[in-house]
Amino acid sequence: MHTIFLEIKELIILEFMGKLLAIDFGTKRIGLAETDPLQIIASGLDTIENKKIFEFLDGYLKSEQVDEIIVGEPKRMDDTPSESEKHIKPFIEELEKKYPNIPIKRFDERYTSKMAFQTMIDSGIGKKARRNKGLIDKISATIILQSYMESKQSF
Repeated sequence: MHTIFLEIKELIILEFMGKLLAIDFGTKRIGLAETDPLQIIASGLDTIENKKIFEFLDGYLKSEQVDEIIVGEPKRMDDTPSESEKHIKPFIEELEKKYPNIPIKRFDERYTSKMAFQTMIDSGIGKKARRNKGLIDKISATIILQSYMESKQSF
């Protein structure tokens, strides 16, 4: 009887917990990463052309429950917004307008591209594959998401 209760409780938790979705915004491509429903593991999802992102998100958000969208926040070393922030603000405004029930969070994305590239080297990915900027964007989104999840655990 105890086991059945635990299994039912776990199913209820799974049913009500949504994924986290991370976005590494770029003017050409957008890297995406997601968590599992228990929000334990961050995984690369896809890289989408900038102009097709809302078409992708419409389909994705119809089929997946998402609790939060985390958008990378590019900053300079002095903690001021980077030049690319002027492109991200209108994107976030559109996200908030199209998906008003999903909270949008920002998270510092400094060094994620360098970390993504180093991850590719450490993983043994060949030189030709490392030139794939879409793969770098997807790995960057995964690093943003993993870092965000770790920051939530430290509180």
